[in-house]
Amino acid sequence: MGKYAASPAQTRPQTTQKNDKQPAGHHAGARRRIFLWLTFMILFMGWAGYTFIDQNSQIADKSSELSKKLKLEAQTTQTKAQLERDVKRLNDPEYIGQLARKNYGLYLPGETPIHAESTSP
Repeated sequence: MGKYAASPAQTRPQTTQKNDKQPAGHHAGARRRIFLWLTFMILFMGWAGYTFIDQNSQIADKSSELSKKLKLEAQTTQTKAQLERDVKRLNDPEYIGQLARKNYGLYLPGETPIHAESTSP
């Protein structure tokens, strides 16, 4: 062996120390990255869950509001159709005569009103 060569007993402890320290440092950095990644993922999933629940409640509110408005629209459409039928009937002179006889007791000249009396059994 040369003058700079180390004995096998001296080399092993040094290499063992390097091998022990290097993986520990390597694992520490990996653990730190994994911890940061997991922390980020947990925060992200929490935010995503909160947003999902909040949006579902907003959708439910909007759906109930929409159903109320659709019912109101159906009622309004029905009322409009009834009013349009009434306007068409009011353009008919015979219908106006019927309303005058029924509501106001007005009759055409020469017409004799007949009143039916109701009797109780």
